[in-house]
Amino acid sequence: MSVTAAMLDQLRRMVNEPDDSNGYDDDTLTAILDDYPVLDEQGEQPYTWDTSTSPPTQDVNEDWIATYDLHAAAARVWEEKATAWADKYDFSADGGQFVRHQAFDQYMRMARWHSARRAPRSLHAHVWPRPTADVGSWVANEAPAR
Repeated sequence: MSVTAAMLDQLRRMVNEPDDSNGYDDDTLTAILDDYPVLDEQGEQPYTWDTSTSPPTQDVNEDWIATYDLHAAAARVWEEKATAWADKYDFSADGGQFVRHQAFDQYMRMARWHSARRAPRSLHAHVWPRPTADVGSWVANEAPAR
């Protein structure tokens, strides 16, 4: 997989990390992006399944053009940043009031904002084993006959 410099720059802008002074260097952001591959513009999956082995193994799809869900990665970074403020508490001292939970709240607000914009995902459920012909038809969630 190959994360481009343009993807890293965009992710840095999305998480307000213009440089690596806060621990988010290019290697760290690349590792985070690698966790969120998506279909490319040709509809290619990032991985293919080799079913000739038992159990099946995942192989890298050579036809896949590196495409990542930047919003999902940004949400993860914002959540990580919020954890640094999770143990902070509000206090008053020397006539001043320190309301530190606001930083945590804002980081989590940004995480929710990016999570709402992440790439859609779906799950295809298959009935296995397939029902035999003598089972008849039924509809899930249908009220029973009276």
